[in-house]
Amino acid sequence: MAATATATGCLYYGGAPSRFRHNANSVAVAPGKLRRGRVAVRCESSESGIGARIQDFIGGDLLKLDLGRWLSDVEEHKAIAIYPPHEGGYEGRYLTRLRYQGYYFLDLSARGLGDPETTLLKVHPVCPAHLGKQPIARWYFPPEVDFRLNALPPNAKGLVVYVMEAKVLSKAELQFLALLPTLRPKVRVIAECGNWRKFMWRPLKEVAGLTDEGA
Repeated sequence: MAATATATGCLYYGGAPSRFRHNANSVAVAPGKLRRGRVAVRCESSESGIGARIQDFIGGDLLKLDLGRWLSDVEEHKAIAIYPPHEGGYEGRYLTRLRYQGYYFLDLSARGLGDPETTLLKVHPVCPAHLGKQPIARWYFPPEVDFRLNALPPNAKGLVVYVMEAKVLSKAELQFLALLPTLRPKVRVIAECGNWRKFMWRPLKEVAGLTDEGA
């Protein structure tokens, strides 16, 4: 039974499907190479001639030629807003390079974080679930950032506060995160402030409106 396939998209990452046409003559499938009717389709642009890139075939997560600029921007701005792709995974290449530099990570989720200043820099209360049967208890925890900084080994370069889903934070909370490296010089902040077609980043101060670019 001959396998058939309908092409609904384009291999060119981030391109608009309506702008591309599929070249039926470019389908070249070696016998026994593909399974269950999968075919290789090459897309060509009718306007600019842009086709599939090399990253789409040999692993886009391996070709990160901007890692040097990433490390320099983290050291220069100290607080970075990142925009990873929706499918995830790409940001791991960049965060791993920070680990290689000697940074340790404090992973947090913005959902349920509460007041960032209280949670990160002050002794803060936490009420565990009581299930309606036990009395409401209140436990006090040390400042998350100061506690982790005191626990760092002597050869550590610093602490990276990695905030996931930071797009739910208010502008005032983002401004505090952008100023956190000023209050704690050994701290760097990486905040997920949204998603994009490829991994991108900006200084968190611009996103929080602390500079003219972000106003």
